[in-house]
Amino acid sequence: MTQLNLAAFDEAGGEEQRAALVYVTEAFAEAILAGIESDSFAQAALSAALRELVASYGEEAVAGFADTLPGRIRRGEFTTGLRH
Repeated sequence: MTQLNLAAFDEAGGEEQRAALVYVTEAFAEAILAGIESDSFAQAALSAALRELVASYGEEAVAGFADTLPGRIRRGEFTTGLRH
């Protein structure tokens, strides 16, 4: 198995990741227009993403990756609007 690329998880991850983010963002918008609550869609998207990552990299690599998320979230790496 190849190593999980942490940089690929954000917008700076490369051209392919930026293109993929456009698709995900469009799917998110379509789901909301169809009446799906944004938090429901976000949770489903996270679940689907984690399943794909586990299939590609294995449980331990993805668990290690997930361990980095609290700090990244607290630093605002995923914040797009006003911070609370």
